[in-house]
Amino acid sequence: MRFRRPTLARLKSGLFWRTFLLLGVLTTLSMASWVGMISFVQREPQAQQLAAQVISVVTITRAALTHSAPELRTELLFELVSNEGIRVFLLEENDEIDPPPDNALMPDVERLVKAKLGADTRFSARVNGMRGFWVSFKIDDDQYWLMLERERIPWLTGIQWIGWAAVVSLVSLLGAAAISSLVNAPLRRLTAAARAIAQGRRPEPLPEKGPQEIRQANRSFNQMVDDLQQVESDRAVILAGISHDLRTPLTRMQLEVEMADLTPDARDGMKSDLAQMDAIIAQFLDYAKPTETSSFVNVDVSAMLDEVAHEVSRLPDVKVVTDIADGAHVRGNGTDLKRVFHNLIENARRYGKTPGTDLAEIDIRCTVKGMHTAKRVVIEVQDHGVGVPPERMTELLKPFTRLDTARSQANGAGLGLAIVERVLQRHGAELQLGNRDGGGLLIQISLEAI
Repeated sequence: MRFRRPTLARLKSGLFWRTFLLLGVLTTLSMASWVGMISFVQREPQAQQLAAQVISVVTITRAALTHSAPELRTELLFELVSNEGIRVFLLEENDEIDPPPDNALMPDVERLVKAKLGADTRFSARVNGMRGFWVSFKIDDDQYWLMLERERIPWLTGIQWIGWAAVVSLVSLLGAAAISSLVNAPLRRLTAAARAIAQGRRPEPLPEKGPQEIRQANRSFNQMVDDLQQVESDRAVILAGISHDLRTPLTRMQLEVEMADLTPDARDGMKSDLAQMDAIIAQFLDYAKPTETSSFVNVDVSAMLDEVAHEVSRLPDVKVVTDIADGAHVRGNGTDLKRVFHNLIENARRYGKTPGTDLAEIDIRCTVKGMHTAKRVVIEVQDHGVGVPPERMTELLKPFTRLDTARSQANGAGLGLAIVERVLQRHGAELQLGNRDGGGLLIQISLEAI
């Protein structure tokens, strides 16, 4: 089972991109609808304008050629080419003629031009390999081609439409990104503040400005932070009182048991009960005690694990095998991390004894994985017991919960692994539980290395 603290980057990515994609799709659909509407509304007027231009050019050119003197026609044709971009050619039967331009306006332009110039008017996009806008016309019984340069026809080509669409789409997406960032900015601040609380730090007060909903949310969050701070202060006082008020009577009872006239069995039993009560109180205090990030320092995990393994190896019912890499350093509270390792080993010692023996074989492994800023310290503690049924794995981390197979031999309050999970959460660690190949419980901890 994995416990992963959500990071700000992960939350930001999900919320930002969802908003961005939603705005992007909405903007694209709106632009597509707008372009379609404009194209539909302007199609007929634009076709009429183009048709009128073509009709005017053909009519004027035909009239100029018809009424000009034969000796001046060559000069007239030169003037048309050089000044107006209009070329006139004799239409031959063997001309290689391509279809007219493939344009949405072309059918309407053809219809309007033929209505004025005659139904036998022909159109082409290329004649004898020469590109342009070609229109046929007659002078008496002779047929001619009039070619207009494509620049004279003001419709947009497919490439131009793609270019304009790309520009509009880019501007729309940039606007969507800016709006998404602006909308999500208050939520990012709130997420960062919540993350700081999860790490045991007091965040800076959120600004109580902006829209009414944002002001109310930030004001409520700031009030919650103040209330939590007061609760932490009250809890510290209560914990100090519990430690004093409960342990003082227990100490007196232990002294009275030592001085009382009791049988050895009765004295040992009462001393065992008192020791168990003291251990339970210690577990309660450990579970309730907060882990302050202000106390975090550079912790040499390698040296700490070696020390813990050496201490545990003195116990008669424990066999420890270690594989600990050198130079594993993390940032954390050394006392709390050492309590985590002791709790894990104590849990393995109590409930992970090798079947058929009274010996708990515990393997401790520590490795450093990754490179540079992505390095992680991975710690594994595993026993050779019977393991835990997969469907009951989640119960191990619940406070005051013990599995049925362990209740008969449990001497605590069922808080050992709950304390481990609570401390590791404050350290930003990942905790993973599973069964070891060959039998036994495997607990893996991953901490950010420094």
